[in-house]
Amino acid sequence: MNGPGKIQVFTGEGKGKTTAALGLALRAIGRGHKVFIVQFLKAPDTSGEQIAAQSLAPMITIKPMGRKGFIFRRGCEPQDVEMAEQALEEARSAMLNGAFDVIVLDEVNCAIHLGLIDVTDVLDFMNSKPDNVELVLTGRYARPEIINRADVVLEMKQIKHHFDQGVKARKGIEY
Repeated sequence: MNGPGKIQVFTGEGKGKTTAALGLALRAIGRGHKVFIVQFLKAPDTSGEQIAAQSLAPMITIKPMGRKGFIFRRGCEPQDVEMAEQALEEARSAMLNGAFDVIVLDEVNCAIHLGLIDVTDVLDFMNSKPDNVELVLTGRYARPEIINRADVVLEMKQIKHHFDQGVKARKGIEY
């Protein structure tokens, strides 16, 4: 990596936060860096990136650590809190063991917003980042404390989307 790693946040109401993080990950892999992505709120075998990562192993590891179904519809349960806390610990271990150059906390901002993990725990995580690691946090509802601690913050803004006309998410495109 050229220089010390930064902390980047991809947030906002628009589509593309995870996609931007995956693009960064792909670019990093192309330059010989190893990437670890932990996915809060996402269940195993539910997205195309999880399947694609298998063919890019061991350069990229994706760990989905959520349950099937939309938490916004079914509500938060104790198991969701436990899984989110475990996801943060998995990411901390991956970040501190020296095996990865890029760490992505996918949907971590949503996990904070839903009360599954505490913002102070994520700030502690950010503050423990080694200099040689690039850290990316995605998800809507990024808290001001997270934004202030980051080096780069990008906000995705939806201008127009086919979802608004009732088109459902398409396999291989939206997930």
